[in-house]
Amino acid sequence: MDLIIKNGTVVTASETFKSDVGIKDGKIIAMGSDLNVDGAEVVDANGKLVIPGAIDVHTHLAMPFGGTVSADSYLAGTRAAACGGVTTVFDYPMQRKGMTIKEVIDSKKAICEQDACVDYAYHCIITDLNDGDILNEMESAVEEGITSFKCFFVYKKEGMMVDDGTFVQLMLKAKEVGAMINLHAENPDLIDYNIERFLAEGKTSPWYHYLSRPEHVEAEADKRAVHWAKHYQAPLYLVHMADKEGLEALLEAKQDNPNLFVETCPQYLEFTCDVYKREDGRNFVCSPPMKGQESQDALWKAIKNGGIDVVATDHCPFQSYEKDWGKDDFTKIPNGCAGVENLYPYMLSAANQGKISFNRAIELCSRNPAKIFGCTEKGTIAVGKDADIVIYDPEVDFTISVDNMHSDYDHTIWEGIQVKGYPVQTYSRGRLVYDHGDFVGEPGWGNFVKREKRPQ
Repeated sequence: MDLIIKNGTVVTASETFKSDVGIKDGKIIAMGSDLNVDGAEVVDANGKLVIPGAIDVHTHLAMPFGGTVSADSYLAGTRAAACGGVTTVFDYPMQRKGMTIKEVIDSKKAICEQDACVDYAYHCIITDLNDGDILNEMESAVEEGITSFKCFFVYKKEGMMVDDGTFVQLMLKAKEVGAMINLHAENPDLIDYNIERFLAEGKTSPWYHYLSRPEHVEAEADKRAVHWAKHYQAPLYLVHMADKEGLEALLEAKQDNPNLFVETCPQYLEFTCDVYKREDGRNFVCSPPMKGQESQDALWKAIKNGGIDVVATDHCPFQSYEKDWGKDDFTKIPNGCAGVENLYPYMLSAANQGKISFNRAIELCSRNPAKIFGCTEKGTIAVGKDADIVIYDPEVDFTISVDNMHSDYDHTIWEGIQVKGYPVQTYSRGRLVYDHGDFVGEPGWGNFVKREKRPQ
């Protein structure tokens, strides 16, 4: 064995037990007590939890948006991921009109091969069917390990929105070829109507970003998407769920279609729409926006009772001077916030404080993402799996600040948030990439994760 992690408490989505973990050539090859240490590096995890690396299935790295590009490159974003215990990230490369899926993916591959510090996968955003060519190409994309595709019900003026007919065609094709459609659900016509009205009335503060796309505007689109998925019995993954009404509709529909999945994000669990009344409210502008307390309570309820499947981040930070473009007009604020380095510490802290179990935190952040999106070598600690391992110290008190993060942004919405417990080491396929506050990995280490298709 190359490495043995000894004396720790292994925690998975379903079990908690004392065990040593033996690693060779990037894989877990042995578990048990008193493993033979001959020639192996030994790490003592006494008093600590040994848990699977998180999988953040929702990031936007180096993404052009709002007249700029998101602040974290593939290098910076995956470096930050490693330092927060995330060992696989999913990015959302964007199709523009006329592009094939292969062209979209190839435009990112060379960058990731050079820069990615942890493993990576892609959901391809589809904005144009190319006269049906995209539907024909989906099967070959699935065979290459691209098994999920994203649609927007918003951003009509930006040329990114799909209509209901296109959405249903994509869902049905995904069902046929063993793929998944991910959806950003908000109603674009109501948003555009609200924005036009507020600007005409001189209502331009970040508070009106929230009021332009409040709970019912998201809920209508959630319910419309769930309606189609239910009646066509097609798989659907709703991203960044933030509102109570839409969540409840999806949870009800799950009874008839078990291939419906819902994701929420840490920012919706921590903050409410009141942040948009703050002096720095523009820094919190993202879409969908944070909602009211009733919606946050519903999200936490579904976190606790198993209704929500995944917590991911929608990591898409921008620099403060770019956020300042909208200080007098909320429509000019680039939409997005940081989160990839905060995901696992935040959810594990919730477990450490008794809000959920550690098993549930791992289910939400590692096991379920791996299972839903076909990452068969990841998501748990077991013999034969990739040695994506986090050593977590439940006794550490940690205060998040831009100064102790590892991204390229100059501010964070998580500034001053305190968490109980923190990752002290991260191993990516058996290699130490984060060690007690320091990134010790290497750009280019990350591998492309070829995923298995969904059962048809």
